[in-house]
Amino acid sequence: MKQVIFYKTGYPQDVLKVEEAEVPVPKSGEVLIRITARNINPSDIMFVRGMYGIAPQLPSSAGFEAVGVVEDAGDQDRINRGTRVIFSAIGTWKEYICLPANQLIPAPEGMPDEVACQAFINPMTAYGMLQRSGLQEGDWLLLTAGASAFSKLVIQMAKAKGIKIACTVRRKEQIAQLTDRGVDLVVNTETEKIPNALMDATNGDGVSVVFDAVGGSLGAKALASLKPKGKMMVYGLLSLENIPLNSGLMIFKDLSIEGFWLTSYLEGLDKKSRQEAFHTVFGTLTSQDLKVDVADTFPLDQVKEAIAAYEKPGRTGKIILVS
Repeated sequence: MKQVIFYKTGYPQDVLKVEEAEVPVPKSGEVLIRITARNINPSDIMFVRGMYGIAPQLPSSAGFEAVGVVEDAGDQDRINRGTRVIFSAIGTWKEYICLPANQLIPAPEGMPDEVACQAFINPMTAYGMLQRSGLQEGDWLLLTAGASAFSKLVIQMAKAKGIKIACTVRRKEQIAQLTDRGVDLVVNTETEKIPNALMDATNGDGVSVVFDAVGGSLGAKALASLKPKGKMMVYGLLSLENIPLNSGLMIFKDLSIEGFWLTSYLEGLDKKSRQEAFHTVFGTLTSQDLKVDVADTFPLDQVKEAIAAYEKPGRTGKIILVS
């Protein structure tokens, strides 16, 4: 089988290799999955660079999310051979993987691979953050990296709840893309000052919640845009710079900052709440009430071309690796 592997951490274009390997054999309780599609997420790139919260055990494959077909059900009777499954695991950029059957989610019938391979991490994170945020109809939410695939999912879910949305972008052509999606305010950080624009839009109140993916100075400006008792939820660090915190601002406006990691969120849910979350997210994706964008697809052995497409400025959808 083909697999994308790296022997040292670094920039993906420098360290990723495509090699042949033996097809793995499932252990007791595991199944063998033929992976058919995987998407490229920021966490995948951070993992290869050695900058993610989980350190790679070298040599390692990359990728955390995929969809595939069970080819060997092993000795378990939970999932049958031929079942399409969605899953998250370390090292999905390969043609085959063995995983415990109890970690797999049957893919909804009619959901294409290009959607199924990105149906878990971003949509579930968007759902979980909105649930935890406490936002109500009429509240303002600020999204940094507002044109990202994740933010577009949040926008759809939040607008359905009557939440007002503000987004930051760095390219002027992204403004129309977001206003067409119903975003109430788009701030171009290259030409506008974030706190001023947001205070004007909210009649001087500020936003209730920030979902921050960027960190650094942009994160600090977003924090300053919060209303008293507001909350910032941090789920990424695209700038690779920590947020410089204004202690006085946090004290006198009684602000809070918390991190969000999907794994921890799901572990904290009871079985009923977890099932409800999956049912809601997968149901809206299957019905296309919740839409995901695909920019391009590449075969697995063209992973470096796929990374180049992923890094292209102004990209409007996910890059998918297919088998």
